[in-house]
Amino acid sequence: MPFSTNSEGLGIASLAPLLAEVSKAFERQLASDLPPVNTLCRHVERYRGKMLRPTMVFLCGQAFGNVGERHVIVAATCEMIHMATLVHDDVLDEAEVRRKGNTINHLRGNEVAVMLGDYLISNAFHLCSRAGDPALNLRLGEITNTLCEGELVQLSHRDDLSLDEHTYFEIVRRKTAVLIGACCELGARLSGAPEESVAALGRFGEGLGVAFQIQDDLLDLEGREDVVGKSLGRDLEKGKLTLPVIIHLARCAGASRERTIAAIRARDGVTLMDELTAGGALADARSRAEAMVAAARAELAKVPAGAPRDALDAAALAIVHRDF
Repeated sequence: MPFSTNSEGLGIASLAPLLAEVSKAFERQLASDLPPVNTLCRHVERYRGKMLRPTMVFLCGQAFGNVGERHVIVAATCEMIHMATLVHDDVLDEAEVRRKGNTINHLRGNEVAVMLGDYLISNAFHLCSRAGDPALNLRLGEITNTLCEGELVQLSHRDDLSLDEHTYFEIVRRKTAVLIGACCELGARLSGAPEESVAALGRFGEGLGVAFQIQDDLLDLEGREDVVGKSLGRDLEKGKLTLPVIIHLARCAGASRERTIAAIRARDGVTLMDELTAGGALADARSRAEAMVAAARAELAKVPAGAPRDALDAAALAIVHRDF
């Protein structure tokens, strides 16, 4: 069941017009009088993909009332921050493919990609200022700081064979999950939701974000590039230990441990996959993601029954069944 932003079958107004407004806000904000800048921004607009984060803003807002211009601004801001992280991630991972097309760093080099990521971040906060609410800027500034912290901690643990699950989950929470949590939290708050529900939706979004990243870890190991649409095998190549590897290293011993460590050091994905499969670590990592989703879905008890809550529940279920 792939994630979809088509909500008509769930009995609520289609999100398509709202997502179209996000695209318009995005394009207006990034428009420049300099043709080279416009060319780069048009290319990176392809990265928008499923627009999970704007969808969460709108569904959480709809759960408590109408959504309006400030929802659109927050949704576009969050997507712009997310896209900036993708541009920078591609530099860190030396990735060549994103959304089944060439990455900016592959096309134009790291210098251009780094500056474009910075340009996206700068524009995100300029756009957010249009909402006229300093609290939104403060909250999203805090979230962006946390994203950077997560990436820095992850970089400090490259090739760290002693990385444990606690540290892994803290990295993932910071570098991925907090932005999805903020989308849910802010969408609800802008529609006047009670603070108990705002907090529950923040936890819901963070849980989804962690599960989303675990699924990304699995796809990087066992996915197909033509389906996933981006460069795969980069975690192993860059020495990033992900959950299946951490689980396996924590419990394997003897010859299996020696083969696993040798495969990691040699960047031998085939042997590593054989060890992870035989040891059951892939299945166990998937179970952890499913448990995160189950806990996230329980938070929806604090959201009024109705089509928006059903759509949020369906999105949660889709997270661990996606293949892209």
